[in-house]
Amino acid sequence: MLSDHPATLTEKAAQLVMVRLGSNLPPPVTAEADAVRVAALLDRCPPGGLVLFHGDRTETPATLARLQARSRFPLLVAADIERGAGQQLRGATVFPHAMAFDAPGVTDDDLEAAARLTAREALAGGLHIAFAPVADVNRDPRNPIIATRAFSEDPVRAARHVRAYLRGCRAEGLLTTAKHFPGHGNTHVDSHAALPVVHGTRAALAATDLVPFRAAIEAGVDLVMTAHVAYPAFDPSGRPATASHPILHDLLRDELGFQGVVVSDSLLMGAVRAAPDAAGRQAAALVAAGVDLLLDLPDPEAAVSGLVRAVAAGDLSEARLEEACTRVWALKEKMATRFGGSVFTAPPPAPGVDPALADRVARRAVTVLQTTPGAWPLPPAETTAGGLMVVLVHPHRTHLDPPEAPLGDAVRAAFPGAVYAEVGPDTDAAALAALLERARRVRHVVAALVVKPAAWRVFGLLPPQHRFVEALLRQQPVVLAALGSPSIFERYPEAAARVALYSDVPASQRALVAALREG
Repeated sequence: MLSDHPATLTEKAAQLVMVRLGSNLPPPVTAEADAVRVAALLDRCPPGGLVLFHGDRTETPATLARLQARSRFPLLVAADIERGAGQQLRGATVFPHAMAFDAPGVTDDDLEAAARLTAREALAGGLHIAFAPVADVNRDPRNPIIATRAFSEDPVRAARHVRAYLRGCRAEGLLTTAKHFPGHGNTHVDSHAALPVVHGTRAALAATDLVPFRAAIEAGVDLVMTAHVAYPAFDPSGRPATASHPILHDLLRDELGFQGVVVSDSLLMGAVRAAPDAAGRQAAALVAAGVDLLLDLPDPEAAVSGLVRAVAAGDLSEARLEEACTRVWALKEKMATRFGGSVFTAPPPAPGVDPALADRVARRAVTVLQTTPGAWPLPPAETTAGGLMVVLVHPHRTHLDPPEAPLGDAVRAAFPGAVYAEVGPDTDAAALAALLERARRVRHVVAALVVKPAAWRVFGLLPPQHRFVEALLRQQPVVLAALGSPSIFERYPEAAARVALYSDVPASQRALVAALREG
């Protein structure tokens, strides 16, 4: 048991706040570089926890231990690690996107094993909470922010995968979060930029979007993350779920029976971001609506002050604030009961890195959706010197991306003499024309298309890239590989073969090359 509990109203209010450590947004800031800022905040206003970005498998555990030692109360540390601990801790394992686990060749045993390894690596990194699994049902193929992050477009299969993920994490002791309640899969607007609206009757939503969340709650998920999305069928006011008492209390608590912590999605997102002078009022309104843990606030100190003022003014009941604090504290008690109080300052030892598991999942996920005679698999004799060209088409890149994708080295290692090229967002018309001419001189062409969800980004290929792929298909037979959403295939019915990998992580890029080599 944890001995030092929050006592004052300010301390209790601070437990409802989770602040950012590090950033993947430009300009990037590592968790280590951001630790000085967060340490100063701990002295003034110790929050309930941290949300980690841009960490490192070897360095971040010590950084977090120092911050824990400085904090008056233990800090819950969470991270967005849907694709494995390596998503936020460099050097740890990165798995394919969730949709890969719905491929015919992948089993829920594979998913449970991936979740267990994710949990072990996360705990060793000083984390306690996975902001995963995504329990959304991918119902709109235009969805720019969920897509391959969801397990399936089928509610029943999505629910089954959610349960498998939860089993794996629970076996190792990592806390889990079902997101984004009550479902972000039927939108075509990015909530990072604007407020989406999901239409449909209560009955229709209950039969689709709510199914995986029911499964998660029945399986004992620890947290539920809100969606910055409006659902008129559940709340005719038009408020996003994050600010909706009918959704967070009447639906989630009363109807579905969830007793754990309700955490907001990032409050930096455009759909809900408050003006600087309204941060305190927003914090109070969200807690009154049913949020227990306020994530990624632009001004955490203003939020805490706003909560205290709201209680003093009678706009927020002290009982409601106490209830939220008790729920957050219960997560800390749960970690201490499982691992001992030292779990906050001395995390468990790191497991051995097992890249073979991610590679095995990625290889099993490869799905040939359509082919014409002779197009797949590639004849071995034709993939040697001068016989094969592989083009990676990616619509955007970040400051964290390497100069060349791992696919390049994998192609050259497997097929000496093959041509490898990349078409990025800055590839000009002359370079595209030269690639088309070069493609004419080889017999087999593979175009690997990266179409994946990314915040504040256009979903799909850019217009010049689309025209390039169309021109390539007109001039010769082409194998199209989806390193992301297979919905891209609908634009190119003339492809000689369509191969889905569902993800562009390094393991999936290696799996594509293995499939080209082995069929």
